[in-house]
Amino acid sequence: MTAPLLIIAAGGTGGHMFPAQALAEAMLAKGWRVRLSTDARGARYTSGFPEDVEISVVGSATFARGGILQKLAVPFRILGGIAAAKWKMLFDRPAVVVGFGGYPAIPAMAAAWALRVPRMIHEQNGVLGRVNQLFAKRVNKVACGTWPTALPNGVEGVHTGNPVRSAVLDRAGAPYIAPGDYPMSVVVLGGSQGARIMSDIAPPAIAALPEHIRRNVRVSHQARDEDLERVTNYYEAEMITAEVQTFFADVPDRMAEAQLVISRSGASTVADVSIIGRPAIWVPLASAIRDEQTANARQLVETGAAVMMTEAEFEVAPLTAMLEKLLSDEAGMMKMSQAAVECSVPDATERLVQLVEELAEPAEK
Repeated sequence: MTAPLLIIAAGGTGGHMFPAQALAEAMLAKGWRVRLSTDARGARYTSGFPEDVEISVVGSATFARGGILQKLAVPFRILGGIAAAKWKMLFDRPAVVVGFGGYPAIPAMAAAWALRVPRMIHEQNGVLGRVNQLFAKRVNKVACGTWPTALPNGVEGVHTGNPVRSAVLDRAGAPYIAPGDYPMSVVVLGGSQGARIMSDIAPPAIAALPEHIRRNVRVSHQARDEDLERVTNYYEAEMITAEVQTFFADVPDRMAEAQLVISRSGASTVADVSIIGRPAIWVPLASAIRDEQTANARQLVETGAAVMMTEAEFEVAPLTAMLEKLLSDEAGMMKMSQAAVECSVPDATERLVQLVEELAEPAEK
């Protein structure tokens, strides 16, 4: 008997692909066949997927990029992708189709809807992305990585959490050492590409700390390539111990060793920080159209696990004051760490797997 087929529709960014990869690995372990449906751009993010995952590249596009001619061609490319995805499903019908957002998910999700294949979406952020918004009322289940998630009227969500990498799970609930008169680690992150505002504000804010705190601070700072030299030079000139890189391959380890994280509040970073259990200062991306990064951090802020500073508030003097307050409060930071862990969902992948199996049950009977 042929193993059941799961089609995962995702693409665009790592935020869509990380949870998709986690589900793919889990379903392969359960004996399912897994096919990833994405477009040429999304295929660039598939290097971490297991070799047993079939990569199916279909046509898709977005109105957000390109000139007038490219935008005019978008509907035709999407329709072509839907037709190709539908044709494949007719010859090898999936048991379930799961969409993780991004324009590359449109063809497979639309084909599944047309063929009445059991289907669901997973939204990583606290606000539905454009593509998931399109399909929210056309699927059997809506899995929510962030809770609560703003959903259309009449749509009920299931809180699954956001699946994280095994390297993060390995450090889940790592023992926390509260700030004190000894070396303290501060991790500064700006998303997968770094963030200029972090490089502009965090170094001088740390440098302005009272000497009894500043002398103990050790910094891991993720910066854009164009900011790398100036940020490195600044820390050196201020005699602050800092490691500045465009990318840290060992972020989970650095988080586990940190007393505090300063970061954008992308869904995957919020999930990582909560699972490891670290106090954080969140700086949501102001240009996000749906303000999803504010929604992502809301639960951690409301439960006392983190503080939020808008970009307008994220200036040198206010950040210095916040850092001094937090790094001087041993008991308060310990409570923040504990609150972060209580907000985490370390079994997010298992919850997604359960939803997939529930959707597949009618077809298996």
